[in-house]
Amino acid sequence: MQKTYTNPVYDYRRSPDQDATSTPHHPVIIVGAGPCGLAAALDLALQGIPSVIVDDNNTVSVGSRAICFAKRTLEIMDRYGCGERMLAKGITWQRGKVFFQQEQVYEFDLLPEDHHKIPAFINLQQYYFEEYLVDRVNEFAEIDLRWKTRVTEVATGEDQTSISLTTPDGDYRITCDYLLVADGANSKIRDMLGLESKGQVFQDRFLIADVVMKADFPTERWFWFDPPFNPGQSALLHRQADDVWRIDLQLGWDADPEEEKKEENIRPRLQQMLGDEVEFELEWASVYTFQCRKMDNFIRDRVIFMGDAAHQVSPFGARGANGGVQTVENLAWKVARVLRGEAPPQLLQTYNDERQHGADENIRNSTRSTDFISPKNHISRVFRDETLKLAKNYPFARSLVNSGRLSLPCAYTDSPLITPEQDDFAGPLCPGTVARDAPCQIGTEPGWLLNQLGNRFVLLVDLGMPRADDLKQELQALADLPDLDIIGVCPAGMEQPAAADFPGLLISDSSGVIAERYDLQPGSSYLLRPDQVVAARWRDCSASNVKQALRKALGFELENAA
Repeated sequence: MQKTYTNPVYDYRRSPDQDATSTPHHPVIIVGAGPCGLAAALDLALQGIPSVIVDDNNTVSVGSRAICFAKRTLEIMDRYGCGERMLAKGITWQRGKVFFQQEQVYEFDLLPEDHHKIPAFINLQQYYFEEYLVDRVNEFAEIDLRWKTRVTEVATGEDQTSISLTTPDGDYRITCDYLLVADGANSKIRDMLGLESKGQVFQDRFLIADVVMKADFPTERWFWFDPPFNPGQSALLHRQADDVWRIDLQLGWDADPEEEKKEENIRPRLQQMLGDEVEFELEWASVYTFQCRKMDNFIRDRVIFMGDAAHQVSPFGARGANGGVQTVENLAWKVARVLRGEAPPQLLQTYNDERQHGADENIRNSTRSTDFISPKNHISRVFRDETLKLAKNYPFARSLVNSGRLSLPCAYTDSPLITPEQDDFAGPLCPGTVARDAPCQIGTEPGWLLNQLGNRFVLLVDLGMPRADDLKQELQALADLPDLDIIGVCPAGMEQPAAADFPGLLISDSSGVIAERYDLQPGSSYLLRPDQVVAARWRDCSASNVKQALRKALGFELENAA
């Protein structure tokens, strides 16, 4: 098999902890240097929290694995400082086509509006994604990444967690305030604690193959139901970086995984799909089944599970890695505030509440996609096939076609941290949803709104208020809050106030897109969490309302909170 990528080999280095005379203690230890573990360390570092990552390997993932990274994940990566590198290497796409047998049924556009910094999706092999995260991690003194270091024992308690480690030159033990577990779907830490992940195993098999070829297929997501080259089954085609194309072929439950993985059996299947005239080299292949399952509780004492260790979904809809990164973003700011004494420990329970909701949503969408792609009885197949026939000519039927509902951030509208809506606003950006990006101007430089948000709480306020003195008084009452940044939005055509007269950052909405997406009017204000989720919004900026919503968002109104 041809290789377009050579896995880096990272050096094992002996840790000073191994020579300590007493058991070393760390605020946070992270198990697993995959996408979620690396992301968690970066998020914590940006908020001033040091961490140790341990991983029993010394390289990134072998094979492309997860390849579809959604807009929200890329926005998070942009906040971490590695988004631009991923965008530069990845293959950007936003259009897709759905085929039934020999005909195109319809096509779709995932990002039909303009004025977004980040595209709807990129395709990027997971090994690149991880490599770029490792490179970024190595830029932070707050992060201690230890390769070839395996956890052999975990002891949990109410006050701290202790873990035993084995390395190429000896064993040692360390403790931490919080152990974050991102060691994958077959989590050994979960097994050590006697915990389980429950759910459904789907009785189907899929061939996943990466092929290197120079083809003139457009950069789109193509999905086939019952194609002539794989009758009765499904197929998926995606382009990746380095002229690598991802192909998924449904095989059926009776397929022999060991036989199907052999190149002499894979090549005829792919040639039938691509055409006899297309030359390609097989780079990587695997046969997989999948499960939709999750833990009942992602927290055990001071051990917190993330990513596939906490929840799994089928690959349809790209909800695995994307959902995992969004899980990390939800957790990191809460751990940081609890460790700094700025929030009660009960705040961490809302990670479980909010991300159980996210996992349920991902599993529900993933299960429905799987049932549509792989109907298990005659009636289900008739329904699916008739829906596909209708979808060609009738737009209403296209919403029923399910080749994988692509990953979107979930909304935490029912979270106890969210202040319910009090005023009338237009549009979908209600409390509990993720902030939307828009172009802005900072001084004379162009910029993007989301790049000004994150890591801290932010109050976004429209400065086009006739009663400027009243607004200034309200903002001055908030200026000294330790974890709150204030951003003033100057509407199109408005002259910015002097910086000395405003207790925060001034940005200009010269295009009017911020006002449109946030339905801003003079005095409108939004409180945004460190994970860029809207915590509250009001038509008039009131210091007392902001302080109350901030207290709620930090968990002080939770039962038993201090």
